[in-house]
Amino acid sequence: MPPVSSSTTTFGAIARPAIAARRRARVRPALLAAALLAPSAVFLLAFTYWPVLQVLLSSLTVRSFGGAAHPGIGNYARLFADPHFAHAVTNNVLYAAGTIVPSLTLALAFALGLRESTRVSTILRTLIALPLLIPLVAAAALFIFIFLPGAGLLDYYLGKLGVGETNWLGNPSLALGSIIAITVWKNTGYYMLFFLAGLSGIPQDFIDAAKIDGAGAWQRFLRITLPLLMPTIGFVLVIAVLNVLTQVDHVIVMTQGGPSDSTALVLFYIYQQAHQNYDIGLASAATVVSVAFLFALSMVSLRTLERGTHYES
Repeated sequence: MPPVSSSTTTFGAIARPAIAARRRARVRPALLAAALLAPSAVFLLAFTYWPVLQVLLSSLTVRSFGGAAHPGIGNYARLFADPHFAHAVTNNVLYAAGTIVPSLTLALAFALGLRESTRVSTILRTLIALPLLIPLVAAAALFIFIFLPGAGLLDYYLGKLGVGETNWLGNPSLALGSIIAITVWKNTGYYMLFFLAGLSGIPQDFIDAAKIDGAGAWQRFLRITLPLLMPTIGFVLVIAVLNVLTQVDHVIVMTQGGPSDSTALVLFYIYQQAHQNYDIGLASAATVVSVAFLFALSMVSLRTLERGTHYES
């Protein structure tokens, strides 16, 4: 073994403190970042992941009449065999079709019409987006008076046109449509803001070039605006579906799921099982199914957005 020179020993003695200093320089930012993120992580674990785990465990816990509990999928079997759950899913599908299509269509039409920033368009944008500032519970209470049979504003003005008194919230054929109407009124302005942001990102050069080529307004919309707006439409569609599956305040305030379960949505079914029937297992199973559907929908939508149209300004 060759002897170690004094220069090598001196270099090693000098290098070791430098290496230690670099390690400390790397560790300190990591410790600082961990300390800053710790409160958020604690709240995230306590109020998000732990409740999710509890719901999952409750859905897989079957309780017998005597109070004994054992693991199993009995709650899911009861859920899919429950005709009330099937009816709630059907109502939710009709509710989604009746709210998403009109809301997105009106929001896109308003965004196209109010795209240019003028004093009049600013006022109209504010009026259309104003329902966004009203809590859903307050909006539901307001619409109760509007739909009041005989004395409500809607019947008052329809009476001037010769239309008789109508029980909008008490008729099973009209109650879901009334719930759809308040949802469209509440969400259209919200979606319009997203479409306005998407339209502002479309290069004006494309529109000007199409005008020079002689393309009309409808052709410019179909060939340029709509394809470039598809990522925004996909994102807004996900938001709309989430709202359809997570908004239930107006149903609780206005109809309590009635009449004859005509307005009972999936989230109201979960609320009913948990807080009225005290069937935590069935409510947890319905929650897991709903969250799994939302997760699958979000993943599909994100993949679609990744393959969406991209352009450079």
